[in-house]
Amino acid sequence: MSKLDENIRNIFKIQELRTRVLFTAALLIVVRIGSHVTLPGVDASVLAESMRNQASNTLFGLYDLFVGGAFSHAAIFALGIMPYISASIIIQLLGAVVPFFQKLQKEGENGRKKITQYTRYGTVLISILQAWGVSVRLVSLNAAGVSIVPPQVQGFGFALSTIIVLTTGTMFMMWLGEQITERGIGNGISLIIFIGIIARFPIAILDEFQLVNSGARPIIVELIIWAFMLLIIAGVVLVTQGTRRIPVQYAKRVVGRKVYGGVTQYIPMRVNTAGVMPIIFAQSIMFIPSTILTFFPDSDFVASIAGYLEHTSFTYSFFYGLMIVFFTYFYTAIAFNPKDVADNMQKQGGFIPGIRPGKHTSDFIDNILTKITLPGSIFLAIIAILPAFMVRFGVTTSFASFFGGTSLLIIVGVALDTLQQVESHLLMRHYDGFMKSGKIKGRIGR
Repeated sequence: MSKLDENIRNIFKIQELRTRVLFTAALLIVVRIGSHVTLPGVDASVLAESMRNQASNTLFGLYDLFVGGAFSHAAIFALGIMPYISASIIIQLLGAVVPFFQKLQKEGENGRKKITQYTRYGTVLISILQAWGVSVRLVSLNAAGVSIVPPQVQGFGFALSTIIVLTTGTMFMMWLGEQITERGIGNGISLIIFIGIIARFPIAILDEFQLVNSGARPIIVELIIWAFMLLIIAGVVLVTQGTRRIPVQYAKRVVGRKVYGGVTQYIPMRVNTAGVMPIIFAQSIMFIPSTILTFFPDSDFVASIAGYLEHTSFTYSFFYGLMIVFFTYFYTAIAFNPKDVADNMQKQGGFIPGIRPGKHTSDFIDNILTKITLPGSIFLAIIAILPAFMVRFGVTTSFASFFGGTSLLIIVGVALDTLQQVESHLLMRHYDGFMKSGKIKGRIGR
């Protein structure tokens, strides 16, 4: 423990790192405060009772997990950062099929700025649509016959104010995320989602404790559940950090098959190159139908469709898993282009032993990437849909959502990425990092 204390003290010895950490913490506190400020015109007490009865086992309860309870509080940050994620998905998909966006992606810094601007425009549009759906849903909710939006408040004015406040809240959160990325530590957007999930941890523990304390669940069963969760966490860490290294020979001079003065380096290819993005992308897409359904709260047909899209249903789990596999390959193709890697190797005089430079090298890397991505994508899909099955076996929704599925993957991925950035600052200034050996320090060293 003393070693950990020393490492934490080292963080605050470095002025730049200390400033970044405190800046990040301050903005995340702002995010949490905004998650508890209720929208104008909403009766907070009636809302709390209504959400307890209706949203705990629905897709809205799962959405509420991502925004740290802001949705159940009808807070000004109720939409969270998810509209921005949805807009990013759309822009990236357009970049794969629309020549205009493909051209922007190749224009370097200017192209990146334009893409960022289009993403912001898309965020505003999606936020307006989702905010409209939220206003319709809030008007339709009630507890014991008492509407959470008083009748005298309902109408065009309430809808307009809700749209303006929620859209502004999302744009403000997006700006906070960008500030954290530039001036803080870690990826701002990911950390905002991360802190929202972590905020639900005490509630998940309390729910499980109450079950055991009331005698509804034997203590031995609870211990088995925790042991199972620890195994899942270990598996997630292993898959997140798992790599396959491809040796690359950089030769000063080659005569025949002999290499003189060569240096061998390695291309690390991760089993989960896409990280948590496939989960976030797939989840954002799955939220779109539920958002549309909120526009028709009194329709029986829409209610029947909503039943098939309920997050514990087999239909939802099936399509959710398929989208995760798809987005894993999609995002991996964006993040790691075998052709670009092969071209760069050839320009620098590098080659993979036994493989011809150029197209053969590209095909070889693509083949390996495809093979190691498949098990990684399947593992992500299984972990993501696991909470739905756990709920069916009697595990509380809050506990299942936190320790399994999307939440766990985001927590592990974001924590490791943030730790890696802290590690970089410590090592650059000749301090010991949190890991004296291991993959995080080794990856930085290479």
